[in-house]
Amino acid sequence: MDEKQQILKGHKLNINARKTANITGVNDVLSFDADEVLLQTEQGILMIRGNELHVNRLTLEKGEVDIDGRIDSLTYSDNTGYGKSGESLFGRLFK
Repeated sequence: MDEKQQILKGHKLNINARKTANITGVNDVLSFDADEVLLQTEQGILMIRGNELHVNRLTLEKGEVDIDGRIDSLTYSDNTGYGKSGESLFGRLFK
């Protein structure tokens, strides 16, 4: 199997009325606060921005996260190559 080829597990994102999000396929929670949640998922880095965000349930063994609050935006970026070029994760996200 080629190094670049990955076997991806399932990743789902369900949003209800921009107030709750149920996410599966989460590998790690990189950071979170009331305005932003940064997750490493099977499909790349997921940045969730909004107001009064709360991580209600976190089960990394199952790869599940539940978030509530006002969800304003979702942004994905590839997580391939992080750490290889010396540029930080945040530097790549905010280009």
